Amino acid sequence: MKLTSGSSAIAASHPAISRIGRFFITRELGRGAIGTVYLGHDPIIDRHVAIKTFSTKLTPVEKKQYEQQFINEARAAGRLSHPHIVTIYDACSEGGMPYIAMEYLKGDELSRLLKQGKRFTAVQIASLAWKIADALDYAHRNDVIHRDIKPANIFITDDDQPKLVDFGIARAPNRLGDPMAPSDEPYTMFRNNILGTPNYMSPEQALGRQADARSDVYSLGAVMYEMATQRKPFAGIEITQEELLQMIAFKAPVAPHEINPDVPYVLSQIILKAMNKRAEKRYASAEEMSMDIKRFLSRQRRAKTKSAPEDTVPAKADSATPRAMIWIAASMATSALAVGCFMWLRGVPKMF
Repeated sequence: MKLTSGSSAIAASHPAISRIGRFFITRELGRGAIGTVYLGHDPIIDRHVAIKTFSTKLTPVEKKQYEQQFINEARAAGRLSHPHIVTIYDACSEGGMPYIAMEYLKGDELSRLLKQGKRFTAVQIASLAWKIADALDYAHRNDVIHRDIKPANIFITDDDQPKLVDFGIARAPNRLGDPMAPSDEPYTMFRNNILGTPNYMSPEQALGRQADARSDVYSLGAVMYEMATQRKPFAGIEITQEELLQMIAFKAPVAPHEINPDVPYVLSQIILKAMNKRAEKRYASAEEMSMDIKRFLSRQRRAKTKSAPEDTVPAKADSATPRAMIWIAASMATSALAVGCFMWLRGVPKMF
């Protein structure tokens, strides 16, 4: 689970420990079933960090269950450096307690904004998607498939910049087999070996098949769909999970512009292409999707410039971020017994 300052799971308090590794602990940010997240301070760099720790109270079976996801997050995100991907600073084990130190962000999760009824303009949707697509292209070029793109894993900072977070079930494209996902986050490990969040997972994931870069493209399209229509692609009040999987795999979604007339037809078509049931008919890469979105944004800017009076400066779009809140880029559903501080982040094969 994710913890934010708006979550009832948070009980900000003085921590029982004062130091983890080289980091001084300022306070506890949140506590979940399998771990705790602290606000820490790095005395060497002089910056705040979010420190995700793994509970030492779990049973051996639970520790084994969460081990792969903890290592995955450290390895996958740890070797990525991109302005729209959360930064991992360190991964180590202190006194038998593994931890990950990462970027400390202020802002709000996209999922929270959507739940609050936030409405996004076409330009806001495209701008966010363009940046996330660029981040995905970078990750894919570095052999990392995210596999769980969803609003809860896209964070909007106070300066309106999106950040892709939570690489807990990421994988290298050439790896055989899937890591185990957390049982306390049922929307991430849905059933059997199906990984992802049902409302945003690709048809191939819904069918239990292997995900690739185009699966992330589909999921980003599903996120855009919800931003554009204020509803999930296959939402239903009484729909069962099995029915949802079947709809994802075989039913075409209603075009966004048919639900919301304010959605430009071109943007609607970009979303539908990203969400094509057949992977080979989607964008071949996140880069290709990014280029199409960029062209759409360019046309929108030109059209706005032409329609504006000569002595008028086009109005700035409303901020996509409401009140500030603190987010620690961490899912509590992670674990592992760590061995060696930089072993997870550096010097490991791309196949993990």
